Amino acid sequence: MDKNWAIDAEDITIAYHDKPVIWDVDMQVPKGVMMAIIGPNGAGKSTLIKGLLGLIPLTAGDVKVFGESYKKVRKKVGYVPQRTAVDWDFPTTVLDVVLMGTYGRLGWVKRPRKEEIILAHEAIEKVGMSEFANRQISQLSGGQQQRVFLARALTQNAEIYLMDEPFQGVDATTERAIISILKELKNSGKTVIAVHHDLQTVPDYFDWVTLLNVRRIAGGPVKEVFTKENLRKAYGGRISFLEDKSE
Repeated sequence: MDKNWAIDAEDITIAYHDKPVIWDVDMQVPKGVMMAIIGPNGAGKSTLIKGLLGLIPLTAGDVKVFGESYKKVRKKVGYVPQRTAVDWDFPTTVLDVVLMGTYGRLGWVKRPRKEEIILAHEAIEKVGMSEFANRQISQLSGGQQQRVFLARALTQNAEIYLMDEPFQGVDATTERAIISILKELKNSGKTVIAVHHDLQTVPDYFDWVTLLNVRRIAGGPVKEVFTKENLRKAYGGRISFLEDKSE
């Protein structure tokens, strides 16, 4: 496995009750790219992200992050889960949630210092949520909740950001704000990997893409692999609306 890859996954298989959700997937992600993972519903996109992070066990295969096991470099990896997978009724504030991103440095026992609190407020400001810092997260809109999770990831100052549907259920203004921040991260040398569902925006948002449908269909630079042929292989021909976009 090559340390030049941000993520190097080989022969990844993940099965539930002996039924493969991901089957024999290889995926190499260069440093400093924005990569979309796309595919139809049930393709295993979220499962792949969780497998890379060790959140669910691999049935087979191996994952390296910067040439090391994830456990050794986990502080270099930020994660934004699907908003729908979070209990938003939990009684906590925006600032508290964002501060959780600093726990990797502090450990769970130590209380945040002034340094971490300043860092959290800077991240909250960056995502446009300063006026909501002391608001209960249950009182936020879907787009605001997504911004909070992005701010939490930013406080980790990670090298790789893995995001599961970061634009799901957000308005156009929030989507533009999020993609602007993600492009800033990429331009500063970070690697951003996002499960994405809107095929129309792939060429505008990303420079690298992996097409998945249980197996890896294709992967590489968007200009090379985001083609009608590969999209048909992944989606089974249901891509007529993309004819012009994927030329």
